[in-house]
Amino acid sequence: MMDFLSYGCIGLGIFFWFWGTYPLLGQRSVLFKLHTLSVSDTLGSMSITVGLLFQIPSEWPLILLALICLAIWNTILGYVLAYCSIGEETHD
Repeated sequence: MMDFLSYGCIGLGIFFWFWGTYPLLGQRSVLFKLHTLSVSDTLGSMSITVGLLFQIPSEWPLILLALICLAIWNTILGYVLAYCSIGEETHD
């Protein structure tokens, strides 16, 4: 049962990764593309990390730290990139 949950989480994470890259091909704004990519990348990475937690439960402190870092740093990086892209649009 744990293997099924683990592989399900890892598969869901890979799905989120591909789902987030699909809008990059569209004609939407850069900020929409950035938002979609950062949200799906964060969800995908966290889902894969939870899948690894099911595979290696003895390493839960390290995996929990990885989950926290993913949530914080991906969010902060998305805001920084959005701020920089808005700054470039106003200067042109």
